[in-house]
Amino acid sequence: MLAAERRDVLLAHLRSDGKVVAKEIAARLGVTEDMIRRDLRELAAAGLCQRVYGGALPVSPAAADYATRTTVATSSKERVAAAAAELIRPGSTILLDGGTTALAVTAALPDDLSATIVTHSPTVAAALVAHPTVDVYVLGGRLFKHSAVTCGAATAEAALRVSADVFLLGVTGVHQEAGLTTGDADEAAMKRTLASRAAETYVLASAEKIGTASPFTVLPPAEVTGIVTDADPDHPALRALRSAGVAIIPA
Repeated sequence: MLAAERRDVLLAHLRSDGKVVAKEIAARLGVTEDMIRRDLRELAAAGLCQRVYGGALPVSPAAADYATRTTVATSSKERVAAAAAELIRPGSTILLDGGTTALAVTAALPDDLSATIVTHSPTVAAALVAHPTVDVYVLGGRLFKHSAVTCGAATAEAALRVSADVFLLGVTGVHQEAGLTTGDADEAAMKRTLASRAAETYVLASAEKIGTASPFTVLPPAEVTGIVTDADPDHPALRALRSAGVAIIPA
């Protein structure tokens, strides 16, 4: 079998099974594990899979730059945002993450909602300028341009002074084995800090993120209150997460 044919088989396996186990696929194809690992390295370098110990997982399409992500799955993000907005109670304090789904949440808020929103996203804060009854606090720090959010020690220190009712968490991947992931280590750390400051954490997960993974773990799914998603309830990743006791909130 040619290398290109092997890589096509690996990609097909990723789509059908949601993962590739190098040892298993090598035995199936009658080749060495080293050969499969080399193929996976090449696929990962091309942005076609996310390598993990022992194999690979589907790569998240949400790992693209911010401008590109504004055009990806917009209707899906709007559905998730509408469901997430319903979790915000009048008078509550909300930590709202950055990213395109969080930005969609700002558009889904009722005009008469009275609440406090704390965010480390300048774009989210700017979108709330016109809201008549939402108070907005912005966490300062160094701007991470890929996601248009602040990160780093200054942002984390400011976040530690916040106590919120709910954190609406954005991630790039939701996978039953890899957990909740994102593409940058500092951003993942910032998300964990924000989650630690809220009584409840809900994940904003449009359908294209379900069953995919990015390099850095934010949290295990068991540590969040629920995952808000419009993905098919029968998606293998969602079935596995429900079986593990994770609450799935349909959008």
